[in-house]
Parts: sequence; structure tokens; C-alpha cells
Amino acid sequence: MASLEAAVAARVDLVEFDVGPDLQLAHSAGERPDDELSLDDALAFLAKVGVGVHVDAKAPGYEEALVAALRRHGLEERAVVSTAYGVTTRRLAELAPSLPRAIGYPNDRYGVSRFQWPSQLTRAGAFALRQAMPVRVPLLIRRSHANALSLHHTLCSNAAIAASHRAGAPVLAWTVNDPDDVRRLAALGADAIVSDDPEMARDALGTLIRP
Repeated sequence: MASLEAAVAARVDLVEFDVGPDLQLAHSAGERPDDELSLDDALAFLAKVGVGVHVDAKAPGYEEALVAALRRHGLEERAVVSTAYGVTTRRLAELAPSLPRAIGYPNDRYGVSRFQWPSQLTRAGAFALRQAMPVRVPLLIRRSHANALSLHHTLCSNAAIAASHRAGAPVLAWTVNDPDDVRRLAALGADAIVSDDPEMARDALGTLIRP
């Protein structure tokens, strides 16, 4: 709860968190925080303070419960659900057609977003994958029935973001913890930036020259 309160204090537009099949906030079953928090408790707090939610589903199979919780707290109109699983986005499209549903890429099952990635060891691989993204993006969106794309920031490029926009899908870049990367992604046309340090991200965006 303290982290949700800190995000609200940082004046974010959306608070992003991971939710497992048991509807507890955690990146995985083996990474539970000491002060566990249920999805219902998190949504009740965020509904009260008027902040939107970005729920990341870590596995398929509990889409109905996620949609029901968002509706129960009146948050369906200011929420986005992301996942790395096309089966989940397709099910969400059936359950709640107007709900923003983002297909995530790549699958973050190993927690890569928490590291300085790519390192020198992985930079060449990330470059090759980034070059392939403009072709991969429309297929990914179409096959998953997603209406948004959640893309690791190292894979974002002008061409990849443009391809997503042509498919009618805004781009959420994750997880961006460096101010230079924030400014780079804004210049590329990313529609949202997911960060562990929202105050830094806001300050970095504030340095940009607006028309």
C-alpha cells in the first residue's frame, strides 16, 4: 500500500502493478511482499483517490475475475490490463470489448525489466530484435486481439511505434528508469511510459520543449 500511496503522491496518471491468479499484488508467487495486498484493496484505494490503474496479468486463466474487480470498483473506464499472453487478451476482448488491453513483449517472466538491460552482453541481441519489431508488431497485435502494445523500452523505435499506431494501438514503453531514455521515448512517440521512478519521469518530460 505504501508504494501505491507513493505513486499517487508523485501525480501519476496510472498506477501499474502485477497481479497473480490468487488476485494478490506480486510479480510471482515466489516474490510476495511482506505486507501482502489484494487486488480489491488496491482498487478500492485507487478508486477513492481518483487515479487510473494498469494491471499486469502474470498468467492466463483469471480474466473474468480481473474484469469483475475493475467493474466492482467502477474502474473499467480508467484502467488498462496488460499481459504477455495472447489467450488472455483474446479473452478480455470477449469479456470487455472497450477495455484497453495491451499485449506485452517480450514475456517478462525472468524480471528483465528490473535490470539495466541490455548490457554489453545482450546489446547485439536487443539490436537485432529491435530491427525485427516493425514487422512483428502488427502480427502480435492482430493475433492477440489487443488494442494496445506494451513494449520493453529497448525495443522501441520510430518504426515499431509507427507500426503499432497504424494498427490502432498506443504504445506503453516499460520499464524506463533513466531520464535520457524517458526523453528518447517521448521523442519516438511513445504514448505512455512505465517507470519505477515516476517523479524522475515527470521531471524529464518537463524539460521537453512543447509546441
